[in-house]
Amino acid sequence: MLTSRRTFLKNSSLTIAGSMVLSNKIFAGKKSGEMLGIQLYSIRDDMQKDPLGSLKQIAAMGYKNVEHANYVDRKFYGYAASEFKKVLDDLGLKMPSGHTVMSGKDWDENKKDFTDKWKQTIEDAATAGQQYVVSPWLDESLRKNYDDLVRFLELFNKCGELCKKSGMKFGYHNHNFEFMYKLDNKLIYDIILEKTDPSLVAQQLDMGNMYGAGGRAGEIIKKHPGRFELLHVKDEIKVDKKGEMEDGYESTVLGKGVIPVKQIIDLAKSSGGTTQFIIEQESYQGKTPLECAKEDFTIMKNWGY
Repeated sequence: MLTSRRTFLKNSSLTIAGSMVLSNKIFAGKKSGEMLGIQLYSIRDDMQKDPLGSLKQIAAMGYKNVEHANYVDRKFYGYAASEFKKVLDDLGLKMPSGHTVMSGKDWDENKKDFTDKWKQTIEDAATAGQQYVVSPWLDESLRKNYDDLVRFLELFNKCGELCKKSGMKFGYHNHNFEFMYKLDNKLIYDIILEKTDPSLVAQQLDMGNMYGAGGRAGEIIKKHPGRFELLHVKDEIKVDKKGEMEDGYESTVLGKGVIPVKQIIDLAKSSGGTTQFIIEQESYQGKTPLECAKEDFTIMKNWGY
């Protein structure tokens, strides 16, 4: 059985210690292909077995951007940052964003500074060509007390300042718990948006992860225009099992599920401030991950992305 995204990130967290005007300017300067990418977790088994061969297939499909979900011991899929950058360059690929969990262990309270290990994470992200360093997890201990969460979110802003020095931006990617639990009568996701500085911390909205918990991406974009520089493009179907978020849903080929994907991405394009549309599919309903990646790409291109 494939490891769920939730389990993957829990394990990773243990082992891996703008304005609307500006967003519109960034968007206006981009061609459609430059905005479209794939989260490599979509083809995680292929990347584990043969990262170079898998990237070659992704490039041959027409993808221009990838987003990593594997940074361990200062390496991306087994490559040092400069080596991975060359691999991508040779294939005509870029990596505008990547997922690396930032936890409380990455902050040295005595020194009032980030650890050397986390600073190296930022350094390697810059070397690999990233524009965004995205943390895709919030430890369960931080979901229980409002004050603890707010204190941790201040580290998000501080990390935004750190990333800014290297010409990048820090970001956060949601799952489902942000829409399930409240602290001080506020949804966790609302607290995250309220307490993070948009000029320092980008939001990567995952339209699929939230669905089973009641989150609706379209409503959130309308409520917070300009806040979502990155979007995880995902569709969901109801299944007779726990599913990826343990809520009875799993991802599927775009346009085949219950989410109005085209409507949401168009809204994100027009008013969400979104400049990066990143496909992610974690379940495949009998197809191979690479087959789904190709099908998803074709659908997005037919939609004008």
